[in-house]
Amino acid sequence: MSCMQTLIFRLAILLSLAFLSGCVTTSPLATEIEKPVFPSAPAPARMVFERTLQSSADVEIENEESVFKRFITGQRRTGTGLGKPFAVSVHQGRVFVSDTLKRMVVAFDIPQAKFFEIGIEPPGELVKPMGLDVDQAGNLYVCDATMKHVVVFNRDGQYLRTIGNPELFSRPSGLTVDAAGERVFVVDTGGVYSDKHRVLVFDARSGEFLLAISQRGDQDGELNLPRDATIGPDGYLYVVDGGNFRVQVFKQNGEFVRGFGGIGRRGGQFSRPKGIGADAAGNIYVADTAFGNFQIFNASGQLLLAVGSRGNSPGPAKYMLPAGLAVDEDGRVYMVDQFFKKVDVFRPAGLQPEQGYLVPASPKNK
Repeated sequence: MSCMQTLIFRLAILLSLAFLSGCVTTSPLATEIEKPVFPSAPAPARMVFERTLQSSADVEIENEESVFKRFITGQRRTGTGLGKPFAVSVHQGRVFVSDTLKRMVVAFDIPQAKFFEIGIEPPGELVKPMGLDVDQAGNLYVCDATMKHVVVFNRDGQYLRTIGNPELFSRPSGLTVDAAGERVFVVDTGGVYSDKHRVLVFDARSGEFLLAISQRGDQDGELNLPRDATIGPDGYLYVVDGGNFRVQVFKQNGEFVRGFGGIGRRGGQFSRPKGIGADAAGNIYVADTAFGNFQIFNASGQLLLAVGSRGNSPGPAKYMLPAGLAVDEDGRVYMVDQFFKKVDVFRPAGLQPEQGYLVPASPKNK
């Protein structure tokens, strides 16, 4: 059948359906959702909800035959979804998400409209992937909490090497790597009966253990149940000090610089801080599981904005169990929710949708 004949055949079916039903309804997948902005009007918008990533269907391009079949049958589009996402990191539009239930890292490549899985077989097989980060070249560093080591892959998921060993860690959970890919900072959360509440530093290429930063306590420069870390453009290490409800800031040699935050329910305070990220301007973003949001601070710890809220049902900027957070090269913010099995993406209001790395290969309805 020629292309013209196929088109005529499909148009005939559509006309028949319209005649029988009286109208042709729009697929719910094509319905535009309301995109919240922060802060809300009448204040000028500073952060805009952009999209949600939940499955391979959110990035892969659907072929014409499949689109037509769903239109006829009324079926919703499906894809390979997330099980229990934990952390997120991004390199030039490729979004990496660790999944502790599925024991893998999944990659949503929005510019190339690709979805693939990482760490599902040896070498580099993952058991409980948690914290992750990427260096400037796009190499992916994954903290495996069960195996108690860090697994390194290239941008396409090819295994490169393993860093660390179980003797060094108590309960590793988060990590960050410097842009040059020279040093990896692994957050060891520790536990009630452990004194290993600290950050371990490794040579990212040789795997050599270099130093330990901090110890358990509640004084300046001490940590209690640390959760995650990031490196700001100032080169400082920002650590989520979960048990002390604050962020502690160190030089990369371990010297304490400052801290901010504290326990409470007001803006600028924390209840269950978890993920952390930094943008190119030096602002620090901290996800809070209890608040169901992320707060944005300047490098000195002054609160700038809070984004998102708790919700009992899924929706844009609604969270039940937020965890990991990342900020990409363009300033977009990625927020993981474990309960709703999603990653929400936010865009700075000054950045247009068609700007930056996160531009789809071709437009399509989700």
